[in-house]
Amino acid sequence: MIIPFEQLDKDTLYNLIESYVLREGTDYGEQEFSIESKVAQVNQQLKSGEAMVFFSELHESVTIISKSEFKALQSEAQFNE
Repeated sequence: MIIPFEQLDKDTLYNLIESYVLREGTDYGEQEFSIESKVAQVNQQLKSGEAMVFFSELHESVTIISKSEFKALQSEAQFNE
């Protein structure tokens, strides 16, 4: 289930993004970026719709996923029906 990021408390959203950035170990190329910079990039991706906050009922957890990951999940769910 998609959770509109705008409905999350500012601090909660920041903590979720920070946790995602630290957990994912995203490759940003040769140049190193600060945690703050990475958080800002993910925040921008949420605003642009390239990423979204996703609640997994199966795992009872919240994470951030890309639009392409979400589409893959939808396709998989339709395939399994």
